[in-house]
Amino acid sequence: MNKVFDLGQFDLDLTLRDASVDPLVTPTRRSLANASIGIEAFDAYYSARELYEALQGVFQGTPGAKNKLTQVLSCQCDDYQRCLYYTLAGRGIVQMLDDLEWLLDLLRPRCEMSGKLLRSGERPAPQVNPYVASEPDGPVPARSADFVEGPSWYLDPSLGGRIED
Repeated sequence: MNKVFDLGQFDLDLTLRDASVDPLVTPTRRSLANASIGIEAFDAYYSARELYEALQGVFQGTPGAKNKLTQVLSCQCDDYQRCLYYTLAGRGIVQMLDDLEWLLDLLRPRCEMSGKLLRSGERPAPQVNPYVASEPDGPVPARSADFVEGPSWYLDPSLGGRIED
């Protein structure tokens, strides 16, 4: 006899919660996972992706990429992208990109599942948005694309650089 069990609503944050406490995950990645808990699935994915693409563009010297990065970091929306950026800032550009790519690998299926649930008429388990305001909480960086990349962009050990005392 087949029995039907009510499993309740799907928790979109489950994989993020798991990653945030996994001792095999680096502390920086655990921080990124924690920062993404409660952020609406599509917003989290596309915000992280936009930041990733801006950082990658600056790293590759793509024209207009510095302007895009300053636009992302000085946006008048909530602080989620700035939170991700400052969690990674100064850790070396290769590590920054690797960690954001890892986060995107968690956020992409979460976003896809959210879409499937919404199309089927189901609702995921309620999420509590960690941001209490939709605008920045404090000062934001200057919106000047005329910045110079610091040592983490060229002394990254993954690029063969060496930081000396």
